[in-house]
Amino acid sequence: MARVKNTVVTRRRRKKIIKQAKGYFVSKGALYKTANEQVMRSLAYAYRDRKRRKREFRKLWIQRINAAARLHNMKYSQLIHGLSLAGVEVNRKMLADLAVNEPKDFAEYVKVAQKAIESK
Repeated sequence: MARVKNTVVTRRRRKKIIKQAKGYFVSKGALYKTANEQVMRSLAYAYRDRKRRKREFRKLWIQRINAAARLHNMKYSQLIHGLSLAGVEVNRKMLADLAVNEPKDFAEYVKVAQKAIESK
């Protein structure tokens, strides 16, 4: 019985990797072995950084909220605590957006938080 050489399957697999590596620097986009290494590494970075992006945006929102809260003589932690005591359910993304684009509305949230802390 004749031996099966898998040439079509192997070529397809290699072409798929080379296609994913299109645009990479010099041999990383042309040679299968280096392209495969770089594609595997790139996919790992992409997976890792999808998780990391969420952390970085949350940190950014907290910094923006803190900066805006300090303009009203309040710390970030006090603001969040006051809002939770008042029963206000607004996430950090929306608070940061209000702090940047609608400072008057953000000031109202600060007043609500201050009243909740004082009444406690």
